[in-house]
Amino acid sequence: MQAERIVENLNRAHHELFSRDPAVCLIGEDLLDPYGGAFKVSRDLSTRFPERVLSAPISECAFTGMACGMALAGEKPIVEIMFGDFIGYAFDPLWNLAAKSVSMYGRRVPIHLLVRCTVGGNRGFGATHSQSPQKHFLGIPDLDLFEVNPFHDNVELLAELIERGNPVLLFENKTLYSRHCVREGALDDLFSWRFIGPRREFAKICIEESESPDAVIVASGSVVFSALEAARRAFLDHELETVILTPAQLHPFPLAPILDDLARAKRILVIEEGIAGGSWAESVATAIYSRLWGRLENPVICLHSKSSIIPCARHLEERVLLQSGHVFEALIGESIRA
Repeated sequence: MQAERIVENLNRAHHELFSRDPAVCLIGEDLLDPYGGAFKVSRDLSTRFPERVLSAPISECAFTGMACGMALAGEKPIVEIMFGDFIGYAFDPLWNLAAKSVSMYGRRVPIHLLVRCTVGGNRGFGATHSQSPQKHFLGIPDLDLFEVNPFHDNVELLAELIERGNPVLLFENKTLYSRHCVREGALDDLFSWRFIGPRREFAKICIEESESPDAVIVASGSVVFSALEAARRAFLDHELETVILTPAQLHPFPLAPILDDLARAKRILVIEEGIAGGSWAESVATAIYSRLWGRLENPVICLHSKSSIIPCARHLEERVLLQSGHVFEALIGESIRA
């Protein structure tokens, strides 16, 4: 039996949360059936729970601010930002209200708020519907950042995130929706994967366990597929062994579970679809340097998309966004010259 698609997994996660907890609701644009959301994550929710799915006008600031107030009042709202390019409108309530409310009243106030944010390109949606804004929310106290990937079950993940007591941003790359969830074990004819960390913080993908892999790639969200394609090619063409580590949590970044894997690697790459300049990849590289400076064989390589608007035309979009070829070149560059 084939695993469910990630969009189906996210939809089931919402249905199970709604069934279990009457304090959970969903707020966003175009959520009601029969449309069920722009990417169908909310399909059938308004039919089953008509009083708890609120289809809002086009004002991310307004409905996110409303959700912050509901969370302060003890509710558990989930907000859907249809396209992450417009989450800038919701920056003020997230930064100045939701995150600060956890600690600014003289006692800890649990804020059960989950903001889901569709991001990413490679769909031909153009400059204003294809960006990856994760970096703009890094470092805000008590605002936690997560990203959907093919390995972590969203039914478990959403149940955890809504109960954290900190407001959470969950980024969902739109190219993942149609892909299938991947069960632990064999991934394909070469690679297999398993969870690592005390709370299964990372999916670890490799051909076989190695004491000294040629490279370790830390890859979030959908770029794990670019990493996997590059790692396959590097092994078949150049016999380079690559380990890929995919986290669910972006910030605060749980570095401890992967320190041993990183310390054994000849080369470390941190890759993302966003652009450089205060990016998530750069923050992870800084954390790695602070813990492993004396043990690194080579500088940590950060790979990003180009600093550019994102075109609609596929051939132009591919020139801007990070692709597997860029990862492959970074994997083999020094190894081939050595």
